[in-house]
Amino acid sequence: MTPPPPPPSSPPLLLPGADGSTRAYTPRTEPRTFTPGAPLTSRTVFSAAHVVADPYADTTPDSPAAVDWDATLAFRRHLWSHGLGVAEAMDTAQRGMGLDWAGAAELIRRSAAEAHAVGGRIACGVGTDQLTSGGPASLDEVRAAYEEQLALVEGVGSQAILMASRALAAAAQSPDDYLDLYGHLLRQAAEPVVLHWLGPMFDPALEGYWGSSDLDAATETFLEVIAAHPDKVDGVKISLLDARREVDLRRRLPEGVRCYTGDDFHYPELIAGDDHGFSHALLGIFDPLGPLAAEAVRTLDTGDAKGFRELLDPTVELSRHLFQAPTRFYKTGVVFLAWLAGHQDHFTMVGGLQSARSLPHLARAYELADGLGLFPDPELAEARMRSLLTVYGGVA
Repeated sequence: MTPPPPPPSSPPLLLPGADGSTRAYTPRTEPRTFTPGAPLTSRTVFSAAHVVADPYADTTPDSPAAVDWDATLAFRRHLWSHGLGVAEAMDTAQRGMGLDWAGAAELIRRSAAEAHAVGGRIACGVGTDQLTSGGPASLDEVRAAYEEQLALVEGVGSQAILMASRALAAAAQSPDDYLDLYGHLLRQAAEPVVLHWLGPMFDPALEGYWGSSDLDAATETFLEVIAAHPDKVDGVKISLLDARREVDLRRRLPEGVRCYTGDDFHYPELIAGDDHGFSHALLGIFDPLGPLAAEAVRTLDTGDAKGFRELLDPTVELSRHLFQAPTRFYKTGVVFLAWLAGHQDHFTMVGGLQSARSLPHLARAYELADGLGLFPDPELAEARMRSLLTVYGGVA
């Protein structure tokens, strides 16, 4: 008896390009396997995790965020299972771009409780985003807002990340205002914190942070804050997308103060380090790259720097694509890939930001992520990509 012919394979995807053309792409069929494991040892690595919106909530971009808490916490358990820490309520979670302070506070409470339940490492963002009305804030109001958030984060048993503040950037008149305010906060912090320097490419309202648009002058103020309170600073997160500046700053940190790279363009070389030291990591790109990034660092844990780079270097093209200007919209690509990977059932974002990137941009993100083997179920990712192309582009 003649066996039946095999079922016809799916036609190639027609992916749109930025120039209006389409190109045929044949998705991979076999998933890449990443094994969960214990926490990493040679580097401290945090993934800045996104939030999952509730797609059935009757909201608008101006209304408070509606979060799917079950899916949001499940994604954090996924990251913890691979040995990564979670950096919670950061800009990857759309703080200041859809997620207000009330939503961030609830996220911090729930994620901290989940971290304690499963033994996961967590650090949470402390900012001033409750200052949203009544015109520009005074320095006293900025300080009080920081204090309120610091008390909440430490109260739930989480490490604090002192985030850059739009309100402080608007209120400060000189570097001394930064020195005074950060000194006040560090003196009252119960445990060492992470100081976060986020560049204006991520948030234009942070132009001139640390009292100057001259990055050399700003760096001196930043280092002065740390030097005055080295026992209260666990580390610094640098998000300037300038590898040389990060290395130079890293070499000037006091003994025991870590550098956590936030450079989504140069992270493999910065984490690998050089003869003078290395960076730990607190990265938004380690949201979609979580299992692969963990495998790479585990390779580095064995002393195999070459193997680490062989695993992580090929991911940079995807990261540079997701974080291309305007960089602050990288969250759209992060959530898009989480949907394709099956971590959530929809491509709806807090604040409606699923519309912040073009169809050609998303198509290229899919192609690069599929090439890296980031989708546990390539068939599911392909089907979801086809559905997006059909609805938004009329092509599949």
